[in-house]
Amino acid sequence: MIAYLLDWSALFLRWLHVIAGIAWIGASFYFVWLDNHLRPPVFPETTDPGIGGEVWAVHGGGFYRAQKYRGAPAALPPTLHWFYWEAYTTWLSGFALLCLLYFWRADAYLIDPAVMPLTKRLAVGLGLGVLVASWLVYDGLCRSPLARQPGALAAVLAALIGAEAFGLCRVFSGRGAFMLFGAALGTIMVANVLFVIIPGQRDMVSAKRDGRPLDPAPGLRGKQRSVHNTYFTLPVLFVMISNHYAMTYGAAFNWLVLIAMSFAGASIRAWFVARHKPAERGAVALALPGVLGLATLAAVVAALAPVSGGSGALTAGTAPEVAVDRVQSILVQRCVPCHATNPTEPGFAAAPNGLKFETIAEVRAHLPEIQKQLATRSMPLGNLTAMTDEERATVLMWIGHGAGG
Repeated sequence: MIAYLLDWSALFLRWLHVIAGIAWIGASFYFVWLDNHLRPPVFPETTDPGIGGEVWAVHGGGFYRAQKYRGAPAALPPTLHWFYWEAYTTWLSGFALLCLLYFWRADAYLIDPAVMPLTKRLAVGLGLGVLVASWLVYDGLCRSPLARQPGALAAVLAALIGAEAFGLCRVFSGRGAFMLFGAALGTIMVANVLFVIIPGQRDMVSAKRDGRPLDPAPGLRGKQRSVHNTYFTLPVLFVMISNHYAMTYGAAFNWLVLIAMSFAGASIRAWFVARHKPAERGAVALALPGVLGLATLAAVVAALAPVSGGSGALTAGTAPEVAVDRVQSILVQRCVPCHATNPTEPGFAAAPNGLKFETIAEVRAHLPEIQKQLATRSMPLGNLTAMTDEERATVLMWIGHGAGG
């Protein structure tokens, strides 16, 4: 019953996380788009002289006119809308999921003894430390003199983020390392909102209400952090879905896959941002970030592609055939504790992804999935059932021979 309730808790938290994330990222993307599409007022004679730019749009059967002030309006309206609970809810629900799945079940999702034999307490402590340290280092750099050189700051941050990806993949399971990497970027993003962007906006509103001159510094800091957040978005979204694709986190050089996919995501986002700027529209340089992003994705796909006529075919032609009884015995010991109608492995109320391997017919129906998970060492989760390398090779050999069919 506990495992069943935990499954429902994870479902509701994941649902909330996706809903809040859509709201946060949607608002973020919209305001970046809005800033990049501001034009001089169409009707200046009827426009407040403090307006710096406006955007006309049509949507949902109506016309919209969004205007942005150079500083602040002469008087603040009675209702002023803020955008921050979307960010806070996204992080809180994501952190709750991280605790429920990756920390509570660290032995299954976070620890891989073949990578580093960690205790559950140490793994959780290191994971939490990564989140805190990532923000402190990032924030320190953004407050240092380096912040006055955006290009240099971006290069240093990229190098540190790459080093973090490498380090995480050398300490945790591939699945766990990817998720902690995404959680670290997400923590930086929401901390930017909490500690920099919103305080800067509150200071701006307070100054207007108190009749004080507006200090541009908080606004500039907030703008810097907003720009960083928009480039972190696509890498974080990739991580959110990566746990469904063992070919990425289970790759031999999974840290390089993580870096490449993050670079591709940031590059594609840079292209979207740049193409909305009127001064850069049509320029040849505009296409460069998009081309780099797509080229990186293509390189990752090519690098991870299975080799035609590779190890599976070689094994089938040179090694002795494996008895089906031997394979079924291995699967019963190592896979069926989770992949069963009634799992016996603690913490599992139902077979993961609905896949059951209790009969050889059920196994043969899912050979591609089994082969991929075994070859990438993604299953069993955290090697909870202690599958040996010999047993893993035996099942892969059997599949390579055509699974006795």
